[in-house]
Amino acid sequence: MKKLVILGAGLAGTMMLNKLRRELDDDEWNLTIVEKDHDHYYQPGFIFIPFGIYQPEDVVKPKKDFFPDNVDVIWDEVAEVDGDRNTVVLSNGRELGYDVLIIATGTEPKPEETPGLDGDLWYKDIFDFYTFEGSVKLARKLESWEGGRLVINLAESIIKCPVAPLEFAFLADAYFTEKGMRDKVDIRYVTPMAGAFTKPVATKYLTALLERKGITVVPDFYLERVDEDRKELVSYDERVEPFDLLVSIPVNMGAEFVEESDMGDDDDLNFIPTDKYTLQSRDFKNIFVIGDATNVPTSKAGSVAHFMADVLTENVLAFTQDKPLPARFDGHANCFIETGFGKAALIDFNYDTEPLPGKYPVPVIGPMSLLKETRLNHAGKMGFRWLYWHMLLTGRDLPVSSEMSMTGKVTMSPSAGPKNPSRKDRDASQATPADPASTASETREAEKVGA
Repeated sequence: MKKLVILGAGLAGTMMLNKLRRELDDDEWNLTIVEKDHDHYYQPGFIFIPFGIYQPEDVVKPKKDFFPDNVDVIWDEVAEVDGDRNTVVLSNGRELGYDVLIIATGTEPKPEETPGLDGDLWYKDIFDFYTFEGSVKLARKLESWEGGRLVINLAESIIKCPVAPLEFAFLADAYFTEKGMRDKVDIRYVTPMAGAFTKPVATKYLTALLERKGITVVPDFYLERVDEDRKELVSYDERVEPFDLLVSIPVNMGAEFVEESDMGDDDDLNFIPTDKYTLQSRDFKNIFVIGDATNVPTSKAGSVAHFMADVLTENVLAFTQDKPLPARFDGHANCFIETGFGKAALIDFNYDTEPLPGKYPVPVIGPMSLLKETRLNHAGKMGFRWLYWHMLLTGRDLPVSSEMSMTGKVTMSPSAGPKNPSRKDRDASQATPADPASTASETREAEKVGA
């Protein structure tokens, strides 16, 4: 019997296990999944825990509940992959042979990579929200925090869920406004990027939104170390950014076995060189990589893993039949961006096309609006949790194409981005979630970007 082994039972690995178990003959293919942790976390929900929107129990379920029948599950950590011998070595020394290997081991925040970040202030005045523990402890901190300078810092530009730091800034603005203490909190968004995002049109839109909410963007800040005694971020060019409360997005890295197996890319971040179209390892034909573990030039996000899974299933099935790989991944990503006060924006893009305004997924009708704050987008964001648990993890098909479409999008130049609103408009937007002046202002801004 032939052996297909999947490393990692996060979203990507669990989706592939379910999809392939339905497609591959039980009598011909043995499927094995290797995973070190028993709990599955709905990671998009971490952003809501610090603000009391979700409770910790809302984002965790047993991983075994999402595994299909007739698969082997090994609860252990991967120590090494020997691609030349088609062997996976586990932490207990056990070796697993494979005919096809799928690597879906994701990425993890590594605060220890930045001097001073995970020292005495870690989980006291410095927090992350990319982990379950960090989000829960940050929630407790925010409950009693009396204000000061809140710094949101990206230690590196390659991170999972690239819009999440922006969401945190927007939700913090709403949270402190609703607590009646927004005037006591100076929110600063400190990033190594040149602006709020990596694409010009979206950057212009999101920067204007940050400015309207009174959030200061500090661009081109490459974090070198954290001075705990002075409570300062220090960049490589010796610029300094003081903080009272630091919300850090640490360096993100792939699994340690990637380095041990000498499979990583040139950035020393343990991401695996992967053909960005076929999702086949560049070094080993019978190894495929999916999700955050890859080095493909698109967002490390759940939507990307979902779109990849459709492509990878087709290509793995073709590979098992000694056929050419037919499917191509175009880098498709779409992300809801929570903007606070019960609203959210939506972006949709791929390798070649940046986020643009318009309607999604159906032209004119939508119902979702691109690059525009709406309550319906927020409802979509909140409703996604149900889809995640019941559709995505189980490998079911969703009525959304894995290939990005230009249908419904408005082509434009960066200069056509939203005009910065007046102070009057900004104050109105923070008054109440349903303030008519806010709605009118947002409608005018959306029209200016062609939404």
